[in-house]
Amino acid sequence: MNIENSSRLSYQLIDETDSEFLFQLDQNPDVMRYINGGVLTTREDIKDLFIPRLNTYKNVDKGWGLWKVSVMTTQEDIGWILVRPMEFFSDTPIWHDIELGWRFLQSTWGKGYASEAAIHIHQALAKQPENKVFSAVAMQDNAGSIAVMKKMGMKYIKSYTHSDSQLGDLDVVLYSIENV
Repeated sequence: MNIENSSRLSYQLIDETDSEFLFQLDQNPDVMRYINGGVLTTREDIKDLFIPRLNTYKNVDKGWGLWKVSVMTTQEDIGWILVRPMEFFSDTPIWHDIELGWRFLQSTWGKGYASEAAIHIHQALAKQPENKVFSAVAMQDNAGSIAVMKKMGMKYIKSYTHSDSQLGDLDVVLYSIENV
């Protein structure tokens, strides 16, 4: 799958060659605050945990993976959009419900990049009839990510404790939108 450029941004699926970008993105405690409480990621974590985990759900044909987001005018890599089935790492993945997530450099916050990228990628994936629902999860006090969800037209579904083998238990909110 290829995702065309949006008005300001270009998109490319991330692979192992993007390890340094992934590492640099995770070197700001404010960026990591709503991921793991502000703990910075090591290069070893990127190589030994993050990339192998990404490779388990990456599917080029379906558009699953991490889409690197770059500013077209400067070619600066500024963040990524996650695409994978909800509950992928559980015993019962929800194949028709596509999880969207995002992480962006703090210097880009408040400029509409995350919303533009998430909306654009959602619209591209919505053309696939097997994608019936799109969902996003954020920590309950992550107002920035919740604002992106609302701009996408997602609605609040529930609050719950999400368990992740790498991140532990997190109190999160779930927002979704049906693909009509």
